[in-house]
Amino acid sequence: MITEQLINTARALVANNKGLLAMDESVGTCNKRFAALGIPQTVEMRRSYREMIVTTPGLGESISGAILFDETIRQQKTDGTPFIKVLLDGGIIPGIKVDMGSKPLAGFPGEKVTEGLDGLRARFADYSAMGARFAKWRAVMAIGSGIPSRGCIEANAHALARYAAICQEAGLVPIVEPEVLMDGAHSLQQCLAATKEVLYTVFDQLYKQHVSLEGMLLKPNMILPGLAAKVQDPENVVAESTVKFLLGAVPAAVPGIAFLSGGQSAELASARLDQMNKQYKAVLPWTLTFSFGRALQQPALEIWRGNNSNIFEAQEALYHRANCNRAACMGNYNNAMENIV
Repeated sequence: MITEQLINTARALVANNKGLLAMDESVGTCNKRFAALGIPQTVEMRRSYREMIVTTPGLGESISGAILFDETIRQQKTDGTPFIKVLLDGGIIPGIKVDMGSKPLAGFPGEKVTEGLDGLRARFADYSAMGARFAKWRAVMAIGSGIPSRGCIEANAHALARYAAICQEAGLVPIVEPEVLMDGAHSLQQCLAATKEVLYTVFDQLYKQHVSLEGMLLKPNMILPGLAAKVQDPENVVAESTVKFLLGAVPAAVPGIAFLSGGQSAELASARLDQMNKQYKAVLPWTLTFSFGRALQQPALEIWRGNNSNIFEAQEALYHRANCNRAACMGNYNNAMENIV
């Protein structure tokens, strides 16, 4: 059910040139990142890392909302203060990832579908009681020989729309995340063709499931060549290709589009977002912002490395990246900012 509060929350998440911090890595994903840096993979170490993030001074200057994971939303600071309270006190709206991950799609080798609709209403009730005000569901589709297939696209689009409808029914803003993966050697044009088919199908399903566009946000991939592609198009080409496509695919009723980083480097993700806003901000019907995970966290994680003596420096790095991305939302980012930490 659409309410004024739902619409206001959606608008608040993309207001004032701020963006979202995705800190919703699963236990497995977080452990892999820890292992790569020699950090012990324990509950306490994950809690300590998340405490470092949520207690970063001034983070709310650039971050409007934080997407949490089931483990994280239940965690507390060392002094017993719930992370949700820390975020709210810092002016950051708490959200929660609710999907159960991507699983192999039967009958479609090499493709996946996101699961988690079973029991979703009950989970929403629990998360809402904890203080969450928005949620996220991610669907992933790869580009390859004959994929993404219609079957995969339709299965994921339907699940995204069902999730969004249940989310709004519970009074939470749904972030709809259909991600066309960067993995591979495909061209920018191949990414554009796949993403176009995906987004058109997603919005068709959102309409069929009676999802109110005014009370949701879209979290798509940028239109990019694959990570292994021989030709890596410059920022201005990525910006033009992405924005012109979105203008024809995303209804003006959607308050904002918060891009995922999807494996881009921190600096490149900022530069590409900056070009979009620098060139097109004045004529866009919706806000273009960020919902980055690794592109915000990785520099801080590499400094922290599980050592409490590095907390201050790591928090400075996180604050810096958040500021760079807020500048990109205003079209004011430049490489010189990377030398100021």
